[in-house]
Amino acid sequence: MINNRRKFMSQSIAAAGLAVAPNLIFGKQYDDAIKRNEQYSMPTEIKITEVKCGYLRGGHSLFVKILTNQEVWGIGEAVDATPGTYHLVKMLSNRMKDKNPLNVHRIWEELRKFGFFEGAQSGMYVAVLSAIDAALWDLAGKILGLPIYQLLGGKFRDKVRVYCDTALYQSNNPKPEEFAAAAQEAVKMGFNACKFDVDQFNDPNKYDRYNWTASPAEYQRMVDQISAARKAVGPNIDICVDMHGRYDAVTGEHVAKLFEPLNLLWLEEPVPAENIDAYKKIADSTSTPICGGENFYLAHGFRKGLEIGAFDIIMPDLQKCGGLGEGQRIANLANLYYVPFAPHMVASYIGAMACAHVCATVPNFLIMEWQIYFHKDPMWREIVRFEGDFVDKGFLPVSNKPGLGVDINEEALKKYAQPGVPFFE
Repeated sequence: MINNRRKFMSQSIAAAGLAVAPNLIFGKQYDDAIKRNEQYSMPTEIKITEVKCGYLRGGHSLFVKILTNQEVWGIGEAVDATPGTYHLVKMLSNRMKDKNPLNVHRIWEELRKFGFFEGAQSGMYVAVLSAIDAALWDLAGKILGLPIYQLLGGKFRDKVRVYCDTALYQSNNPKPEEFAAAAQEAVKMGFNACKFDVDQFNDPNKYDRYNWTASPAEYQRMVDQISAARKAVGPNIDICVDMHGRYDAVTGEHVAKLFEPLNLLWLEEPVPAENIDAYKKIADSTSTPICGGENFYLAHGFRKGLEIGAFDIIMPDLQKCGGLGEGQRIANLANLYYVPFAPHMVASYIGAMACAHVCATVPNFLIMEWQIYFHKDPMWREIVRFEGDFVDKGFLPVSNKPGLGVDINEEALKKYAQPGVPFFE
């Protein structure tokens, strides 16, 4: 029996007890597309036609749009490991053509396994795969009329706690009083957790820019800065500290010990990602919780660290580690070891909401990263279409709309697009 797409989804929603007006479920733009396209088709007949993409931030932010034969699309985002990946996106687009987007896991597995000799274990390949995975979940949700969290098994929470990354690294050797002021600003904005960076490559106290061992004066600077922040906000605000993997194990271990009296939520990436045994050495030496995972890929990248107890907290980047499905697998793997899940997030509101859908679906979620520049740089609001506020008193409400619940503003995005690279062509 053949039903048109609208009838099929209306019946599905009614069966699920979700009697909601179409424009609330799909959004006016999507509902209008359905009206313009009254072709008869079951969801099983929907096929991918093409993947288009655009870039921001010198290529470090990738947005993909998966198009179909039914005038419905999905949006996804990847970060950091994305410069120069335009042709990789187009290659994967060709591999996805004519496939049913509802087979999210199957498409993800095919792209990963068929790219075995093309670098599908980590790096740029997996980052692009992350954007495609998120767009597939968005697309599947729109087709079926369900939010992503529902497709992932349902939610434990309606909103996810976020910490404010103060972005103080953009200052030139900030003083302790700047750390105190930034911490107070975050609290005034409603956040109950904030993060600071203590790695300053231009610190005049460095003996050697290439040697990763900190000098005594560097140690004192770090302690003075974070002590000022702690004093400014008191004992009940969580403070995270990031070292960006720019130090050696001796320094990481010493900094962790120095910070013990300051009761940090965590010390992040004291050493680079490559040597997981160094993480364990530091974690075993201190009561300061050690957090890592921003630069690990796929669930495989987290397995050994969790097995040997190298992390107290994990922070995969869902716009880089393999996508939303893989992010949930990583969180569930960590849950077997009673390790909290606190994803790294430096994407736009598109990526933030995608990440929030996953955070809502796992029991061991702790907190998610949020950038203060979202509130200060108008670009981040211009490039997305959404309802309501970004965050509310330190929490990000998870959208109940089908799919992601947020869309890109393509015209605004074009204003900031990377020059010299085709834009959604």
